[in-house]
Amino acid sequence: MGFEECVKFANEVGVCFLATCQGGQPRVRPMRMWFADSTGFYFQTQTVKALWKQLKENPKVELCFLRPTDNLVLRVYGEVEFLEDLELKKRCLIERPFLKQMGIEDPSSPILGLFRVSRGEAYFWTMKDSMKEDQIPRIRFDK
Repeated sequence: MGFEECVKFANEVGVCFLATCQGGQPRVRPMRMWFADSTGFYFQTQTVKALWKQLKENPKVELCFLRPTDNLVLRVYGEVEFLEDLELKKRCLIERPFLKQMGIEDPSSPILGLFRVSRGEAYFWTMKDSMKEDQIPRIRFDK
């Protein structure tokens, strides 16, 4: 499997668990990914949230996508890249209209935070891999 399969799987599943670290303490939360493409896994959050502060302190993350129909897991780890692209922020507001209900009406709003995981490693996992996780081939990506 290659990175293209990772992108397809992430877009199909849509929701992942995103792990950060704060002061040596792991922090995990479910996140609805915005989208994934050949340049990485994209997310949106608000810059006033603890998540944003944790990412700024330590940009290393792990994502875990689970497809419950067959219990196939995609694990992705790498570093986030913060995005300030105004056109991308405009697109985000169009594709995520619920943000306006949160008071984010303009792409230049300082509350709108975009980031992506554009470099790292990924791999697929199932229960049959439980005792041989270290043998699963990793898929490196750097976009």
